[in-house]
Amino acid sequence: MFTRRDLLGSFSHGLGGMALASLLGREALAAPVPGEAADAPPHHRPRATAVIQVFLQGGLSQVDSFDYKPHLEKLHGKTPPAGAEGFMGRVGRMHQAHFTFRQRGRSGLWISDLFPHLAEVADELTVIRSLWSGTGNHTPATYEANSGFRTLGFPAAGSWISYGLGCEVDNLPTFVVLPDSRSWPTGGANNWSSGFLPARHQGVVLQTSGPAVRDLQPAIEIEPPALAARYAALRWMNDRHRSRHEADEMLASRQRSYELAARMQLAIPEATNLALETASTLALYGVDRPECADFARGCLLARRLVERGVRFVQLWSGAAFGREVHWDAHGSVPDNHRRESSRIDRPVAALLRDLRQRGLLDETLVVFNTEFGRTPYAESAGDKAGPGRDHNPDVFSAWLAGAGLKHGLVYGSSDELGWKAAENPVEVHDFHATILHLLGIDHTRLTFYHNGIQRRLTNVHGRVLTELLA
Repeated sequence: MFTRRDLLGSFSHGLGGMALASLLGREALAAPVPGEAADAPPHHRPRATAVIQVFLQGGLSQVDSFDYKPHLEKLHGKTPPAGAEGFMGRVGRMHQAHFTFRQRGRSGLWISDLFPHLAEVADELTVIRSLWSGTGNHTPATYEANSGFRTLGFPAAGSWISYGLGCEVDNLPTFVVLPDSRSWPTGGANNWSSGFLPARHQGVVLQTSGPAVRDLQPAIEIEPPALAARYAALRWMNDRHRSRHEADEMLASRQRSYELAARMQLAIPEATNLALETASTLALYGVDRPECADFARGCLLARRLVERGVRFVQLWSGAAFGREVHWDAHGSVPDNHRRESSRIDRPVAALLRDLRQRGLLDETLVVFNTEFGRTPYAESAGDKAGPGRDHNPDVFSAWLAGAGLKHGLVYGSSDELGWKAAENPVEVHDFHATILHLLGIDHTRLTFYHNGIQRRLTNVHGRVLTELLA
C-alpha cells in the first residue's frame, strides 16, 4: 500500500509531475508583470474566444450593399437638398443604388446583389446601419477604425485583445494579420502596431500568396544536434545580456519574438498547409477560382488559425498602393465594387458556413467593416448623375456574426437618403466596446498607463451595444 506521501513523491518524479511543473512554470511566466494590467480579463463570461475581422480598405458604399434606400430611386438624377456639402466641395446629382436589393433569408434582411453569396447566409448576420466616423480621410479613418484614434502611436484592437487575454498556445502568435496580396493598406503596418503596449502584442503578418512566412526554413539543412546546440548558445548569450539590462522591455520582447519564431518554424507549416483540407472545403471557399483564390486562402487560413488557438485574425480587402486595388469608388461604383466583391464574397460566406458546420461560430466573432461609407450622390462634372460616389464619414454599415449575437438583426438606421446616421448612431468606440464585451472584457477596465494617462482602446468613450446580444 502506498502512503499519500509516497504517492505524491512518485508523481512528482514522474512524467505527470514534470508536465505539471512545466505548465505551472508557463502560468508563472504569463502572470502580470510591471506595467501590465493587474485587473486581468475576462471580467465576465465571454461569448467568444477568438475574432476574425474582414476589413474593407477604401470605403464600402452602404447604399449599394446593406442599407436599402428606396427614396433614392425617386430622387435619381436630381440635385441634393439645399445646403449639401461635398467632401471635396463638389456635390453631384443623386444616384439610386447601383445593385438590386432583395430581402434575404427568414429574417428578411435587405442585401444587394453585390454580395450574392453573403446574401445566402443573411440569417447569420447582425447588421449595424448607423456607424459614423470622425473623419473622411482614408489614413486617419483607417487608424480610427483599427485603434480608436486618428493619429499614430496607438495600439490596434488586436493588440489590446492580445494584451488583455494573452495566448492560448505558445507556438503561434496571438494576433495575426493577412494583408491584401496586392499591397498593404494606407498607413501600412501602423494599422496593426502595438503602439505603447509591449512589442510582443503587435500583429504578425502572414502571406496568402506563396509561402505564409518567407525564409522560414534555413537555406541549407542543419543536423538537429547542431541546431539544438546553436539555440542553447544563443539562449545563454541572450539571457546573460538581458540580465545586465533587466529594465529593457524592448530587449525582452525581442527575445520572446525570436523564441516564438523558433516555435513557429514547427507550427506554421502545419497550420498553413491548406493541402490538408478536403477538396470539398477548398471548393467551398473558392481556392480554385482565379478571381478569389488569394482571399479564399486567407479566409481558410483564418479558420485554421483560430482552431489552433490564435485570438485575433485580421484579413484586409483593398490596398493603398496600386491602381484600382481598393474600395474607393470615385470613378465607378459598379466597376470598382463588383471587382472587389468578386474577390471576397464567396470566401467570406464560406467562412461563416464552415465555422457553423464545425461548431466554431458560436465561439468565434466575425467582424466585417470599413473605415467610412459613401455619399448618396454621384460626383459629376456636368448635370448628369455619374457612376462614382464620394467619401461619407457621417454614416456607413458593418456587420457581425457568431459569438452569441442576435442573428438576422438590423441595428440603427441612416436617414432616408443614406446620408447621415439617424436612429441609434454608433461611433467607433461603441463598436470596439461591444467587440471587447463579447470577449469577456470590460472596455473601461482594460487599461495601460502611458505618459500619465490610463489609456484604453475606447479612450473616454464607448457604450456596449447590448441590444445586439442574444
